[in-house]
Amino acid sequence: LNALAAIDALVGLDQVTRVVKVVGFVASDPSFTEQAAVINGASDFLGEVFGEAGVHARSAVGVAVLPKNSPVEIEVIVEIAE
Repeated sequence: LNALAAIDALVGLDQVTRVVKVVGFVASDPSFTEQAAVINGASDFLGEVFGEAGVHARSAVGVAVLPKNSPVEIEVIVEIAE
């Protein structure tokens, strides 16, 4: 939601022509291997918001800790209308 709010504030969600890539960082124990399942929530949500334009490339990475002890951080790269 924060990523979409930032996009909306900068250019407006109606200017997004496609979601290019999502990178998700998941704070997790070294034995946890389901980072991709965690990031599925963000991918599914972007598909609901943007429909076919929400289909994107994606990476999911496990990390020891994130800023402010966040459990998940999402980076979204979008293409906008000219």
